[in-house]
Amino acid sequence: MLPALGITLAILWFAPNIRAFAAYGYPGIFLSSLIGNASIALPIPSLAVTFAMGAVLNWVLVGLVSGVGEALGESTGYLAGYGGAAIVENQELYRRMQGWMSSHGFITIFVLSVVPNPIIDLAGIAAGAARFGFGRFLFSCWLGKAIKTMIFAWAGSQSLTWLIQYWQ
Repeated sequence: MLPALGITLAILWFAPNIRAFAAYGYPGIFLSSLIGNASIALPIPSLAVTFAMGAVLNWVLVGLVSGVGEALGESTGYLAGYGGAAIVENQELYRRMQGWMSSHGFITIFVLSVVPNPIIDLAGIAAGAARFGFGRFLFSCWLGKAIKTMIFAWAGSQSLTWLIQYWQ
């Protein structure tokens, strides 16, 4: 629980500067995605960086790099659950998430990773508390996040094309 709390506090400290990481290209995209997803239940708009960078860099690489950063960032929820999820155990949604994790863990993490939503944090906590394998958690999370971030990066690349056509 302490590592997740420490990471969340660091994110609060760096959150105002998250967009500045984009100036560093792919490593910046990775860092903004990692930091943007490492906070538990605190929305930080790393997808905006993915969208914008998809317009100026290779959108496939932007999506893949962002997906890796986002998946690794979600491991803070997993670590919080692994260390003890007493904060959320009494919430109805968390109890439901525990049931989904015990019956369909891989698919639950994948589906919640594809769709932008804060519920993935609860799923990560439930996965850690259930001792769902970290490798399986990370892979299913990356798979969903990579699909989502590639869509955002592609949309960013298309927006630049649209803007050029609009201004001509």
